[in-house]
Amino acid sequence: MKEEKQVRTNCRFCGYLCGHTATVSDGRLIDITPDNTRFPCNDSVLKGCQRWRLAQEYLEHPQRVNYPRKRVGERGSGQWQEISWDQALDEIAEKLQRLKEQYGPEMLSTAIGGPNTSYWPLHRFMNLFGSPNNMGIGQICWNPATWINTLTYGWTIENEIDPSYTQCAMIWATNPKESDNSLFWRTVLEFSRTGKPLIVVDPCCTKTAERATLWLQIKPGTDGFLALGLLHVIITEGLYDHEFVEKWCHGFEQLKEHVFRFNPVYVEGITGIKADDIIKAARLYSKNTPASLYSGRGIDQLGSNSIAVHRALAIMRAITGNIDVLGASHLAEMPDFVPEIDQELSDSFPDLSLEKQLGKDQILLQSYPGYERVRELTMRHGKRMPMRYLTSAHPNLVWKAMLSGEPYPIRSLIVSATNPLLTQADTQLIYQALKSLDLLITLELFNTPTAMLSDYVLPSAGAFERPLFETKAGTANLAYGGEQALQPYFERKPDFFFWRELGKRLGQSDYWVEETMQDNLRKCLSPANMSWEEFCSEGLYATPNTYQKHEATDVPGGKPAGFATISGKVELYSEILLELGSEPLPEPVQPLSPDANYPLQLITGSRTQPYNASSFRQFERLRKLHPQPLAKINPNTAERFGLQEGYEVWVETEQGRALFTIKHANMCPEVVSVEYGWWYPEMEASEPSLGGLWISNANILTNGDFEKSDKLIGTWTYNGIPCRVVQCEPCQN
Repeated sequence: MKEEKQVRTNCRFCGYLCGHTATVSDGRLIDITPDNTRFPCNDSVLKGCQRWRLAQEYLEHPQRVNYPRKRVGERGSGQWQEISWDQALDEIAEKLQRLKEQYGPEMLSTAIGGPNTSYWPLHRFMNLFGSPNNMGIGQICWNPATWINTLTYGWTIENEIDPSYTQCAMIWATNPKESDNSLFWRTVLEFSRTGKPLIVVDPCCTKTAERATLWLQIKPGTDGFLALGLLHVIITEGLYDHEFVEKWCHGFEQLKEHVFRFNPVYVEGITGIKADDIIKAARLYSKNTPASLYSGRGIDQLGSNSIAVHRALAIMRAITGNIDVLGASHLAEMPDFVPEIDQELSDSFPDLSLEKQLGKDQILLQSYPGYERVRELTMRHGKRMPMRYLTSAHPNLVWKAMLSGEPYPIRSLIVSATNPLLTQADTQLIYQALKSLDLLITLELFNTPTAMLSDYVLPSAGAFERPLFETKAGTANLAYGGEQALQPYFERKPDFFFWRELGKRLGQSDYWVEETMQDNLRKCLSPANMSWEEFCSEGLYATPNTYQKHEATDVPGGKPAGFATISGKVELYSEILLELGSEPLPEPVQPLSPDANYPLQLITGSRTQPYNASSFRQFERLRKLHPQPLAKINPNTAERFGLQEGYEVWVETEQGRALFTIKHANMCPEVVSVEYGWWYPEMEASEPSLGGLWISNANILTNGDFEKSDKLIGTWTYNGIPCRVVQCEPCQN
C-alpha cells in the first residue's frame, strides 16, 4: 500500500510563492490545493491564477530536462549524450580550471534569472573563483529604484497601500493585474473601491488604469518630464510639507529653481498629458496624505531617463511628507537573519579581481568604487547593501568581450534559470557571443533556446522540488517561502547542489560546509531565533514596520538619527551624485523621435497572464487561453497605417523584425506595445529554428549598447524605441 502524506509547501511559478498543501504518494505529487493559512493567505489570488493548477503536469512534462547531458554534435545540432552528474561536474571543473589557467578567472561569466534558482550560491562561487562577471538584468529591474532610493534616503524603501490609512495612491508604469496577479493587485482593487483618489500613469489603459480615478496617458519615455511637472505644481502652489522640508530635506532651494521651467503647459507638449490633468494629479497626491507612490519595471527600462524619473519620484515622496509614514512608505531594515551579503562572501573577493570589472571607470554607481562609496554612508546606520546584485556586470560589455577579447577574453558562461536569447537585449549579438564560447553550461527546467546551444545542460529542481527563501536580497527584514514538497524527480538537482559540488572540485571546500540548502537556511535563521521548521510552518518571517526612524534617538537627549546620506537629510539635491560627477538634480532627456522610416514608438516589455515572462509556453492548456503574441495599438493609429485587428504584422526597428498579431487597445496614439518572452517550444530544438527563437522574440527589436546606456547604473532602453509596423496576411487560428 502506497503511503500518502500532506506537505505544507509553496508554489514557485512566479515570485509570489503562494502557500499550498501537497499530497505526495510514493515520492510523486498526486494533488495540490491552496493553503490560505500561510503567507500570503489570499484565496482570490489563487482563484485568478492558472499556473499552480498545472503542478502535476509541470513535474511530469515530457519536455522537462531530467538527466545531465553533454553535446556530442556541432553546437546547436540537437545531438546529446546522457551522462552522470559526477561526470558532468568533473568535466566542467577540469575545463574551467584549464581556461582559468590560460586566461585568468575573469574568463568565466554567469547569467542568472528565476524562478528556479537562488542568487547567493552563484555569487559565492564567483567571489571564490575570482571573477567579477556575474550578470543578470538588474540594470533594468530592481537595481535603479534600489540605488536611487538609497542615495536619496540613505536606504531603500518599501511602499505600502493600506486602504484604512492611505488617502491617495499613485501607480506608475506597472500593471499588477497582468504582471503577477498578486496580493498587491487585490489591495489595489480594494483601495479603488474606497472612492479615494487612485492615479495611474501608463501609456496603455491597463486593467489597473481601468480602476483609476485619474489615468495619465503618457507618451513612452517622457516620465521624467511628468514627474518634474508634478513637482513644479506642488512647489509653486505651496502644497509640500513645509515642516518636513525645512527640517529634513537638503537642497530645496536648488530644487525649486530647477523645476521652475517644467510648468504644466511645457510638460503637456512633451508627455501628451493635458496641463489640467497634471495639475489635478499633483493636487490629489499632495493634499491627500498619507499618499502611496508605486513605480514598476516600466521606468526601470528608460535608459538614460530611468535615473531622472526615479530621482524625481523619490523627491516627490519626500517633499510631500510621504517618507517613513504609515500608509505611504517605510524605510526598510537590515535582516535579523544572515543577510545576502554575508551569504555571498563578498569580503572574500580578491582586490585584484575588483580591478577587472568591465566598464568600472565608466559606470559611476553600479561599480565597485561606486558601491564602496555608498556603503560608507549606509554603514552610518549599520546597513550593508548586497554587493553582487548592485555591481553585476553590464551584459552588453560581457557579450562584446566574448566576441572581441577586449578588454580581456571571456571564454565560458554558466547560465542558471534564465534564457538570455529571449530575456536580454539584442538577440543577434547574444547569439553570436554564445556561439563563440569555449564552454557554455545551462542549468534549466526545459530545453530553452539558450540550452540548445550549450555544451552541457543540467537538470534543475524546480517548483515543489526545492526549498524557498526569498529575502529581497537582504535589503529588508523580511523572508517568505517554505519547504519543498518532495524530492526532485529523476536526476534533477537544486542549484545549491551544483554550485557547492563545482566549488568543491575547484578548491572551495572550506566555504561550502553545509551539505544542503536546508542546512544553510537553519544557520541563516538562527540569529532571528527561528528554526527552519517554524519558518516553513508560517511561510513568513517579518517584524512590524516602524516609522519616522529619522526622528529616533539612541540615547535620551541625543541627536535624531536622521538619514544615512552625506547631509544626514533626504537629499533632494544629491551631494553624492555631484561627487560622482553626475547631475545632482533630475534632468530628463526627450526620447528619440519617430521619423518617416520608423513613425511609431515601441514598448517591448508587456507581460500577459497566464504566462510568467518567457515561461509556460510548453503548456497546451495555457496556450489555448493566450495562443499568440500580440501587438497592441490604438484603433485610430491602426486605421491610419492600414493595420487590421487579427492580422499578423512585422514590427520592425533598426535592430530587426518580429512577428505579432494586431490587437486594438485603448492606449496612447502612435505607439505599439508588443508582448515579451515569446518562443515556440513545439518547434525544432536545434539550429536554425532554436525553438522558434527568431519569430516573435521582442528582444530581436532591442539594443542594449553600453555606449547608449545610462552611465550611473547602465540601464538600456526598452520603451520609446522608434519602429514601424508592416501587415501580413490574416491569422488562420
